[in-house]
Amino acid sequence: MPEANWAGTYVYAAEAVHWPASLDELRRIVARAPQVRVLGSRHAFTGIGDAAELVSLERLPATIDVDRVAGTVTLGAALRLGELAAALDAERLALHNLPSLPHVCAAGAVATATHGSGDALGNLATAVAGLELVTSEGELVTAERGDDDFDGLVVGLGALGAVTRLELDVEPAYEVRQRVFEGLEWDALLEHLDAIFASGQSVSVFTRWRDDVDQVWVKSRVTDEPEDVRDELFGARPATVERHPILGLDPVNCTAQLGVPGPWWDRLPHFRMGFTPSSGEEIQSELHVARADARDAIAAVRALGPQISPVLQVSELRSIPADALWMSPQHDRECIALHFTWTREPDAVRRALARVEAALEPFAPRPHWGKLFLAEAQALAPRYERHADFVELAERLDPRGAFRNAWFERCVVG
Repeated sequence: MPEANWAGTYVYAAEAVHWPASLDELRRIVARAPQVRVLGSRHAFTGIGDAAELVSLERLPATIDVDRVAGTVTLGAALRLGELAAALDAERLALHNLPSLPHVCAAGAVATATHGSGDALGNLATAVAGLELVTSEGELVTAERGDDDFDGLVVGLGALGAVTRLELDVEPAYEVRQRVFEGLEWDALLEHLDAIFASGQSVSVFTRWRDDVDQVWVKSRVTDEPEDVRDELFGARPATVERHPILGLDPVNCTAQLGVPGPWWDRLPHFRMGFTPSSGEEIQSELHVARADARDAIAAVRALGPQISPVLQVSELRSIPADALWMSPQHDRECIALHFTWTREPDAVRRALARVEAALEPFAPRPHWGKLFLAEAQALAPRYERHADFVELAERLDPRGAFRNAWFERCVVG
C-alpha cells in the first residue's frame, strides 16, 4: 500500500492496490472494481488519484515505439517523463517542453495538464496525438487527434478510464542553456512583463512576494548563432553561481545554469532526475489567470505577502499559451500561472491559500488539477466553457461511475 503521496502530505484511503502485468488483466480488474483509480507517481497533493481500489500500471509492458514519419512516440502511460526523455535522447529526438519535475509519470502529467513555461510552449497535454484507455466496462478505447471528443479525452482528470498508452509529438533533439538573473524590481517586472517572458523559450520568475523579485530563470535553445550574453535583465543581475529556486537550499539537485549548454531534458526541468525534487517537505498550489489580468493578479497576491510568507517557501510565475483541451486551465486563453510551494503545515497553508484564492477571485482563476486548491465545482464549472460536455463524456464512458471518486464529485461535478 502506498500510504502517502511523494511529499507525505496526502494519505491514501484506498483499501487495495492491484498490479496487473498484462492489458487483459487490467481490463478484468477495472471491470469488476466498484470504485477504482490509477495510481501514478504520487505527485498529486489531493485525492484526485485516490479511490477504494487503486491500480498501478508499472508492470505493464513499457515499450517505446518511435514513428519518425509521423513524428511521434508511443509509450506506456506509466513511464516517467525523465525515463521517456532518456529514451528519446538516444534516438536524437525531443519533446517540445518539460515541467519543472521530470519525476512525474506521463499519463498523470497529461491528465492534469501539467506544464512548463514558455510563451509558445503549450502544456504537455497539447503534445498528445493519440491515446488508449480502458473504460470501467473493461473495453479498450483508442482515439486520435481530430476525432470527436478527443479534446475532452486528453485532460481526463483520471475520470474517463485507465489510460494505458499515449502517442506524443516529438521533434529533433536540441540543446538549451540556462541563466539566472537576480534582484529584479517589482516595477520592472510589471512594466516589462511581456518582454521578460519573451527573453527565452522558457522563463520562470521566482519570488517570495517581498521587497523585490528573487530570481528569473531564462532557458534558451542553443542555435548556430553566438549567444547574446546579457549583462542585465531590466535591472536584474546575472547570477555568478548556481542557484536553487528556494533561496538558501543547495542547488546540487538543480539542472546546470551559468549558460552551460546541455541536452533539452537536462535543462528544461528545474530539477534533475534521480535527485529529490524541490524541497520534498512541501505542499503545492497553482492558479492560472488570463494573461491580460496578469499584472493585476500579481499585484493582488503581492499585497498578501506579509500574511502568506510565514508558510511560503517560494512562488513561481510561468507563462503558457492557449489550447483547445476542454479541461485544461489554458483552454481558450493565454495564461500566467501563479505557483506556490508551501511549507508542510496543512492547516496554516489552507488559511493562506484561502486568502490567495479570495484575492484572485475577480480574475476567475483555474487551478492546476493535481495541486491543492479550495474552490469547488460550483465556482469552477463556469470557468470552463466545455465543462458540461466533459461531464457528459465522463458519464458516457463510465456509466457506472467507477472512476468518480470523492475529489471528482466535489471539485468537478458538484
